[in-house]
Amino acid sequence: MNRVALPVADTAEVRAHARVLARGHRRDLTWLLSLHGLAAACGLVAPWLIGRLIDEVAEGTTSGAVDLLALGLLASLVGQAVLTYAAVQRSCRFGEKITAEVREDFVDRVVTLPLSTVEDAEPGDLITRASRDTDALTNTVRYAAPETLIATLTCLFTFGALLLVGPLTALPSLLVVPLLWAGTRWYLRRSGVAYRRRAAGYVALGDTLAETVPGARTAEAFGLRDRRRRALDHDLGEAYRAEHRTMWLRSSWYLTVELSYAVPLVATLAVGGVLYTGGLASLGQVVAATLYVRQLIFPLDDVLSWMDELQIGSASLARVLGVSKLPADREPTGARPCGRDLSVRNVSFSYVPGRTVLRGVDLDLAPGERLAVVGPSGSGKSTLGKLFAGIYHPGSGTVRVGGVPLVELSTAELRRRIALVTQEHHIFRGTLRENLTLARPGADDAEARRALEVVGAGDWAAALPSGLDTPVGSTGHPLTAAQAQQVALARLVLADPHTLVLDEATALLDPATARHAERALAAVLGDRTVIAIAHRLHTAEDADRIAVVEKGRVTELGSHHALLAADGAYAALWRAWHGE
Repeated sequence: MNRVALPVADTAEVRAHARVLARGHRRDLTWLLSLHGLAAACGLVAPWLIGRLIDEVAEGTTSGAVDLLALGLLASLVGQAVLTYAAVQRSCRFGEKITAEVREDFVDRVVTLPLSTVEDAEPGDLITRASRDTDALTNTVRYAAPETLIATLTCLFTFGALLLVGPLTALPSLLVVPLLWAGTRWYLRRSGVAYRRRAAGYVALGDTLAETVPGARTAEAFGLRDRRRRALDHDLGEAYRAEHRTMWLRSSWYLTVELSYAVPLVATLAVGGVLYTGGLASLGQVVAATLYVRQLIFPLDDVLSWMDELQIGSASLARVLGVSKLPADREPTGARPCGRDLSVRNVSFSYVPGRTVLRGVDLDLAPGERLAVVGPSGSGKSTLGKLFAGIYHPGSGTVRVGGVPLVELSTAELRRRIALVTQEHHIFRGTLRENLTLARPGADDAEARRALEVVGAGDWAAALPSGLDTPVGSTGHPLTAAQAQQVALARLVLADPHTLVLDEATALLDPATARHAERALAAVLGDRTVIAIAHRLHTAEDADRIAVVEKGRVTELGSHHALLAADGAYAALWRAWHGE
């Protein structure tokens, strides 16, 4: 099966989303910028007062005038400190609010992904977007974006103050504009592509690690160690080259930036000296202008230093937004199934064009029937199960429940009727109650306890330190493999689907745990319709009917005894299973 690369949003979409985010918090942004603007204005009073003080002393003044200017200087510093404190406090609250929204928005996007996409996507891509990209985006939203806005505002205020001191003394500071414009334009034209390449490099590396580490013993057994090592070396090399490229761009740009800081300061001193000796500017104006140019360096440096973080955040946002660009995998019509019967009509399916996995499959299941699907590895058993569960949609033909094609049911309606149980059972970080009620958020404690009782988990759940309120998952109370599976099965009891697709739900457990889990599973099945993808043939023996899948076709269909009597493919599988 070929893995599918998830899309990435383009620059226009990233900017549009940023504008929407800003418009949604217009009031917070107004307060934030106003407070920082007032703090910047207070900070700009000090150089002007120092210049005025120099002129007053040079021209001859009284001690009272000097004291008044000193008090003004002290008041401006105190005012700047108070306003900066209030502005930073509001900035932190604003950053945390946006961060929470960004994370929640990403979770909303991920949980609405088509299940077929989750199945087919590169695991490293999803993991990277959910971890590295959201972390980078969080850092950008929390720090880089607000700090850049504040620093830009401070730059504008400072340059405005520089013009008020004297237009002639302000002219040398304009030398910074062409230097920074040319250097930043050069950097921005190259950095976007470079950072996207860097992110893609980490995705490829993550995919290779995700494929290699869990299967290390298998790779060793089949002599694939050198091949996997070469793949890792290649991906590491790509990641290194991408990282090296971004670092070279940053270093080159920073060199231009540092030069841009020094030139205006020297020019202001030199030109200011000429203007002073020519009588076109006072000594106080030259000193104030020099102080403003020196002060301009700090917010300008903030803008430029956060530029790199903004590029990383922009690349991460493009990848996060790309998740929502995936087309929906179903077209709900609002049709309501009449009954619980399942039917498969002339279904064919391919993961890639030209390589058919299933072809011409026809099956009918009555409500409450138990069908086992068996066959050699790679014959299409699991694919057929996922078609029954509505995860994949047939390339041709239809899969219906109650007369309605599965593709016409919403995801919520589909999951209310049909559930897939696989070998993997996840315990989320949270309380036991939260883990259970994922299946039905409105379930009360009595229903949660009853679900645990049904699967045989009532005793150990009641013995937990805080009962249903006990934290479980990676940082909570540890659960055994059997207990984790019982929690997963209890979710099924709460969800109450009428059809279950079992893809060898106990295959990864040891025999003793598997027997315990199978007893719990039997309690869940009840009168539900069951499609069991059976890798262990003893599962098939108890089924009402058995479908034998070979090379993408259903070649035999009947009861266990009937198929043994027919002495066909199933009988051969049965003899091989028992070592005959």
